[in-house]
Amino acid sequence: MEYRRLGKSGLKVSVLSFGSWVTFKYQADVDDAVAMMKVAYDAGVNFFDNAEVYAHGQSEVIMGKALQKLGWTRDSYTVSSKVMFGAVTDPLPTQRGLSRKHIYEACHQAMERLQVDYLDLYFCHRPDPEVPVEEVVRAMTELIHQGKVFYWGTSEWSAQQLMEAYGVARQYNLIPPTMEQPQYNMFHRYRFEVEYGRLYDAIGLGTTIWSPLASGLLTGKYNDGIPEDTRMNLAGYEWLREMFESEEWQARLQKVRELVPIAEELGTTLPKLALAWCIKNPNVSTIITGASRVSQVEENMQALEVVPQLTDDVMEKIEAVLDNKPEPMEFQ
Repeated sequence: MEYRRLGKSGLKVSVLSFGSWVTFKYQADVDDAVAMMKVAYDAGVNFFDNAEVYAHGQSEVIMGKALQKLGWTRDSYTVSSKVMFGAVTDPLPTQRGLSRKHIYEACHQAMERLQVDYLDLYFCHRPDPEVPVEEVVRAMTELIHQGKVFYWGTSEWSAQQLMEAYGVARQYNLIPPTMEQPQYNMFHRYRFEVEYGRLYDAIGLGTTIWSPLASGLLTGKYNDGIPEDTRMNLAGYEWLREMFESEEWQARLQKVRELVPIAEELGTTLPKLALAWCIKNPNVSTIITGASRVSQVEENMQALEVVPQLTDDVMEKIEAVLDNKPEPMEFQ
């Protein structure tokens, strides 16, 4: 396993991590969770990602029970949660958002569900336009001072919003966000590669990537249609099926088919190629992988073996298929 610093912080995270969004959303079997998390941990994974909204809090419950069964020493792994959308089906106004009240209470609830005394990483799951940024930064700083959170960050905040939070922190001697959790994959590149481009050096932004396989598109499993055992057929994922059936996704699907021969030439699989492509970017701190069975975890963990094979020539072949390299941002 390779370990990278989370931005310019002192924390080192495994470049491949384990996420629970898909893994535990429709699966309540703690033993299965234990089996998958153990494979990841034994491969060197030290970061396990979660959120209050995943399965309305049950994802954290399952991970908490799994952690207790596994019995790992607390200093050998990091665990996260995210706050914004609430952990109940129909949250009341005080049960969602980024008010100081909800940030505090959600933090305590997440620790209870995960059965931990602190959260290593705590994310603002999305921006909250109704709450002043200063209130958010102060609440996160207070949680860190209290030892309940070690590092705080954001997810899907714009570069402007990140810089506003950073500016507020510096103005009032508070703690700025350490990391951002953006979507990044072969088909979703602009924000990560261009919009955030100056922030990696300017503020030392760390990144915990979600959806590196583009909601499963880059696994190749949709190349011949929608399988019966896919999440697109589950309640709550209608939006994903609608995306799949759109012209844009069908165009992407054709590119996925064209990537298969490149993976085969390297003697690897498409999922491992897609993960390795993300790892190749030095601004990636860690990639959150998901799985519904142990064999998928095992395959994901092998992606590191592909990275050395991504020579300039191979990367050019991939770019020729993708044909979506974002143009650099011009500054006046």
